[in-house]
Amino acid sequence: MSAYRNFKDYHIEQLRDPEDAKIYLTVALDDYNKSGDIEAFLLAVRDVAEAQGGMSRLAERVSLTREGLYKALSKNGNPQLNTMGEILHGLGFRFSIETREN
Repeated sequence: MSAYRNFKDYHIEQLRDPEDAKIYLTVALDDYNKSGDIEAFLLAVRDVAEAQGGMSRLAERVSLTREGLYKALSKNGNPQLNTMGEILHGLGFRFSIETREN
């Protein structure tokens, strides 16, 4: 038996802690703000959703079908602001506005 753990399993386990999930989402959003590439942020949201019981469970908490949720958070997803707000709310988070650093 291997003494090593699968990184993805470990990562999802860590994201079950709301504070770890918040930090992960914050870093992913900061990266998006710097690069304009939303793919990493959508991946972070998918990872947190998985840690909280999966996409089906999240779809039950928000006003989206499971298929709609997968589409919004897909690699090529481009969810509207209200959709992203519902998804974050369903995960226990909300948007916040801060001043930009110069």
